[in-house]
Amino acid sequence: MQNDDEYWMLQALALAKNAAELGEVPVGAVIVLDGKIIGKGWNQPITANDPTAHAEIVALRDAARAVANYRLVGADMYVTLEPCSMCAGAVVHSRLRRLVFGAAEPKAGAVSSQQQFLEADFLNHKVEWVGGVLAQPCGDAISAFFKARREAKKSRKAKNVINAP
Repeated sequence: MQNDDEYWMLQALALAKNAAELGEVPVGAVIVLDGKIIGKGWNQPITANDPTAHAEIVALRDAARAVANYRLVGADMYVTLEPCSMCAGAVVHSRLRRLVFGAAEPKAGAVSSQQQFLEADFLNHKVEWVGGVLAQPCGDAISAFFKARREAKKSRKAKNVINAP
């Protein structure tokens, strides 16, 4: 199973690059059913002017259209970053079988870092989950993005100081 998990996570990681190219936090997600990708997504809340356009939500919408059903029974999601509470809720509502994520999200992760949402007793559907699949490359992509953003901000600030009257 781990080799399959790594294969699909690499597909999600490739989609994360689309987000980075748009200036979005590089998170990618794929939804797999019967060995085929039925949904793809990457972060795009800024470019889409949509606060819900996280990679997971975009992939869920794509998959639901592909199977013409809002319930994705038997499908697995692979996402490069631990989902937030909004995305964890959507995972449950979509009836995914499994959630596999790469890097932990220590500030807002709702699966294992800040909450254990998927373990909540009140949920009427239980989703299996695995974290840490290709955590290093997934985390490195996000770290590199924020490092570049900080350096660009620092550079702009330095230019403003130099160009100040």
